[in-house]
Amino acid sequence: MDIVPVTTRHLVKNADLNHHGTLFAGRMVEWFVETGLMAAAAFIPVENIVCLNIHNMVFKKPVQLGEIVKFTGKIVLAGRTSLIANICMRVGDTEIVNGFITYVNVGKNGRPIPHNVVIEATREEDIALQEQAKKLHR
Repeated sequence: MDIVPVTTRHLVKNADLNHHGTLFAGRMVEWFVETGLMAAAAFIPVENIVCLNIHNMVFKKPVQLGEIVKFTGKIVLAGRTSLIANICMRVGDTEIVNGFITYVNVGKNGRPIPHNVVIEATREEDIALQEQAKKLHR
């Protein structure tokens, strides 16, 4: 299957701010994980998806009240039961956060089950992301 991006946007409101008056990291993580979940749900049923690990998520600069943040998430690697998403958050053209999340496909008993998804990276950018994700998938 091809790598297909999912995009979400959020307006940063007062309720999203921390004590410094910038975007609260917890809110950003919520949106980050949600975008990755939507990307995974394009391949497996949403009720089977469990977040296992958030990797390498680093804020590069603060986000201010009233700014619109754009998240782009895409599944870049599929294991036997897992999917790894890359999520990038931007404000305008500026990258604020870029990282990976591992999701696991689980059955009704909560145990991992195979999903039979195969991801094929064809674009240079996606191949590079897939190589980064492989290092996380050990």
